[in-house]
Amino acid sequence: MKSLSLNQLYKACVLKDLPFKTTRQLEPLAEIVGQNRAQAAVRFALAMPHGGYNVYAVGRNGLGKRTMMLRYLEHHVDTEHQSHDWCYVANFEEPRIPRVLQLPAGKGTELKQDMEKLMGRLMKMIPQTFDSDSFLERAEQLKNGYAKKQEDELEKVAAQAKRKKVSLNITTPGGYRLVAMNGEEPHTAESFQALTEAQRDKFENDINKLEKKLRQALRKLADWEQEYAESQQALNEETLESISGHQIDELIEKYGDLPDVVSYFEEVRKDLSESLEIFLEDNEEQAAIAYASLDKKMPRRYLVNVLVHQKTDEVPVVVEDNPTYHNLFGYVESVTFKGSVFTDFSLIRPGSIHRANGGYLLMDAIKVLEQPFVWDGLKRALRSKSIQINSLERELTLSGTISLEPEAIPLDVKIVLFGDRETWMLLQEYDPEFAELFRVTADFENEMMRTDESQLLYAKFIASLVNEKKLLHCSNKAVARVIEHSSRMAEHQDRLSLHAADIANLLRESDYWARQAGAKLIQNSHVDQALESARYRSSRIRDQFYDSIRDGTTLVSTTGTCVGQVNALSVLSTGGFEFGLSNRITATCYYGDGGVMDIERDVKLGGNIHSKGVMILSSWLSSHFAVTDPMHLSASLTFEQNYGEVDGDSASLAELCALVSALSELPVRQDLAITGSVNQFGEVQPIGGVNEKVEGFFSTCRLTGELTGTQGVIVPSTNVQNLMLEQEVIQAVRNGQFAVHAVSRAEEAITLLLGKPAGKADEKGRYPKQSVFGIIQQRLEKMREHERQEHARDDHKDPSIH
Repeated sequence: MKSLSLNQLYKACVLKDLPFKTTRQLEPLAEIVGQNRAQAAVRFALAMPHGGYNVYAVGRNGLGKRTMMLRYLEHHVDTEHQSHDWCYVANFEEPRIPRVLQLPAGKGTELKQDMEKLMGRLMKMIPQTFDSDSFLERAEQLKNGYAKKQEDELEKVAAQAKRKKVSLNITTPGGYRLVAMNGEEPHTAESFQALTEAQRDKFENDINKLEKKLRQALRKLADWEQEYAESQQALNEETLESISGHQIDELIEKYGDLPDVVSYFEEVRKDLSESLEIFLEDNEEQAAIAYASLDKKMPRRYLVNVLVHQKTDEVPVVVEDNPTYHNLFGYVESVTFKGSVFTDFSLIRPGSIHRANGGYLLMDAIKVLEQPFVWDGLKRALRSKSIQINSLERELTLSGTISLEPEAIPLDVKIVLFGDRETWMLLQEYDPEFAELFRVTADFENEMMRTDESQLLYAKFIASLVNEKKLLHCSNKAVARVIEHSSRMAEHQDRLSLHAADIANLLRESDYWARQAGAKLIQNSHVDQALESARYRSSRIRDQFYDSIRDGTTLVSTTGTCVGQVNALSVLSTGGFEFGLSNRITATCYYGDGGVMDIERDVKLGGNIHSKGVMILSSWLSSHFAVTDPMHLSASLTFEQNYGEVDGDSASLAELCALVSALSELPVRQDLAITGSVNQFGEVQPIGGVNEKVEGFFSTCRLTGELTGTQGVIVPSTNVQNLMLEQEVIQAVRNGQFAVHAVSRAEEAITLLLGKPAGKADEKGRYPKQSVFGIIQQRLEKMREHERQEHARDDHKDPSIH
């Protein structure tokens, strides 16, 4: 069997397929390369005007999900949407329920500044005007007019009383008393008693009549007092209107196309006259609270709290990296003043969902699910299409303090969650609302097909990374080397990895080495240096294993032959760095019932898939050598020097060869290692990590001595397309020091390892005598014949046995 040729071991990127000298000549991509399916999903979701069409972007970290989404939104965002400013203002009738105002982008801050200017003027002008001579004079006139009417009315009653010899006395402010007079002096109890009965009755009768008149007079006084208060209020309003009226009218005209703002100004006009004392009294408390809450010193009830301020008309795109409850939904701050906790509408703070309202909010799914109450709050907001600011304390019902209940803000937002497939499947299964709210799944590819067109596209993707990260430009050779490495990452000659983070890291590190060397361009040598440096940093554990091979602690043979002993290959992963290792598999045979004992399984070191592989071997053996007669040779299999769990069936072909060698007593070549899975029909199936496995045995051969030229690795023929071997292995193959063989059936592997043809059964099920299977068949037949003779001898000795 011929070994694989050089071009089967590595698919190079041909420079003629890259029609440019450096990435400077390439137009950077606006999109992420190779994610057409995800882009179509995103395009559909963002174009759907109905609710529930939020996006869950599925894919492992580093595929560029967030970058793609941000780039897509940057270039394809719907400009018909209009962004808004949102403000909270005082609700003068219901202070606990602040009003919300919706304004066009940029108008919120303008409104706040206009209100601050208005209040600034009023805070100066109101005290001056109400302390002016003209106002005080008019107020005095009103007061005097009221006092005069009051006096005149009481004087009338007093005059009537005097005629009746009764005096009207003022006892307390607002309290009056009618007293019978004895000449100039009031009657004492004795002098009144000394009067005749007729005189006493007359006094009482007169006083009763006078009391009625007094009550009538006092009612008039109360009405006049009310009139005076109303006149004083009218004077205040008239004075206030003369100061503020035209300014408020100007503002109403300015914001005339916003009915909510106009009605707010009308309410302010009405409230100013009712809250005049705020401007006339020097209120230290207001100043202290303003200072504590970082606000300007002005009456807090007239502040405008600009919750969301959009600088431009562009649709907002918000990325929330820390979606805690308060960060997402906003909260109400409080200020401590003289030991009291104080809050009002001006202390309402926005969350990222407020800032993204009218646009797009991007978050990491796992971070959202990790935060308490956030997932439920998010679903509630999406279902109700409104944002309600509830403090987390009230969600937990821990606090009974007075709090605000701000008006809900209408919500129109598209949520994009980034997450892995496991999280997506868990949400699908355990949250019935998830599928309703996140109807679109953007499924990101891990790989793309490698063609001449896609290589050029990939080169443009590299150019866009170079521009974005401000790196040195790459030569076409460097781009070719990155493309080849991308194929190795994808573990396929005809595919390219779409793991953008890894490619970006490789370019950054190549840029570092290029700058260290003072180069103007990143060359392929710098890419190789970056790869070698990354490998060296991560390979401490690998080198420890290699040391154990070098000093003989790990027993490995790479020359000679041995019965029942095969070099299998495995892959170890240490935090993202994978490397291949040789493992010795041994098999022994003994007289028995034909079963295969898997030592790994019996001592519970073998995983389910490994155990399945060994059971398949047992059925393969039985189908070849125990179709009509029982098989009297049992075998045991084990991985030598394995002290941890082993799983996977990629060693089942090696185990099969070890069993066949033990059964046939033919020695196995130790200069060949083998990897592959096998099915019940002897067909060799593909395995993973083929590059690392080949390189692992190549390193083992070098560690145990010089390369002999006969050494090599047997891989499944279906894995040839996955080969992208390191250059040192390619060079050894080129020099005839190493070889890679591909097999599609177990018989081919057996022929290679045992040096004899495996053998093909004839019509009667007989294998050629000199073939491997023929030797096993003959050995089994001898054992069966021997067993028959033993039974016959036993029957002869004991005639009672039939």
